[in-house]
Amino acid sequence: MSVLYVVRHGQASFFADDYDQLSPKGVEQSRLLGQHWLENDVEIDEVYAGSLARQQQTADAVGQEYRQADKSWPDAQVLDGLNEYAADHVMDKLRVELVERHEHVRRLSDEFDQSADDRGRYRTFHRLLEALMRFYIDGEYESDGFETWREFHDRVTGAFSHIRSQEGRGRRVAVFTSGGPVGVSVQTTLQAPEQQAGQLNWRVNNASVTHFTFQSYRIALDQFNSIAHLPSDDLRTYR
Repeated sequence: MSVLYVVRHGQASFFADDYDQLSPKGVEQSRLLGQHWLENDVEIDEVYAGSLARQQQTADAVGQEYRQADKSWPDAQVLDGLNEYAADHVMDKLRVELVERHEHVRRLSDEFDQSADDRGRYRTFHRLLEALMRFYIDGEYESDGFETWREFHDRVTGAFSHIRSQEGRGRRVAVFTSGGPVGVSVQTTLQAPEQQAGQLNWRVNNASVTHFTFQSYRIALDQFNSIAHLPSDDLRTYR
């Protein structure tokens, strides 16, 4: 039996000029994961990551803990299929279209625009994006020029299929990705409706671990969204 640890990246730089960078807290979350794995004798044979900076920085921070302890840590193999969906396009293009057609989207959009501080912006952004994602997943929009949910879902499942299909028994694989692909990995394993992938996405903590066991012909979910390595509430974040 092989094991697959699917890790969401640490906290990124929300509302900064470049979101795709770990915040100082995101680096700390990632380092703590590496320390936790070392303390629990977790050995990793293969590492995969998307091509986004925040995903690779998370893998690097975990790997640095291993190397400092003189433990083996493989170089990450980069798979674009593990990248997140284009949330900026969903937010910008679908927002413009759907505020004209749905009153509840217009209300959420107004609340976001009127937010006066970072806490309010974070809360209202999340509510608005969650509402837009329901339309995005169902394909209930006319905007184009960006990756559809079907294209996103197919590339994510393709990336995980590629990882699982590699030769070897008793493989110990770490995958560093984002909340959307984590949601898809759980949704497909449980054969749940695709809207559930979006709902799971909102529950995935930064630097959390979702654990599967697998063989060539089957995969099982053992643990979802573990944050046992994050000892305090201030280290437990969603964005």
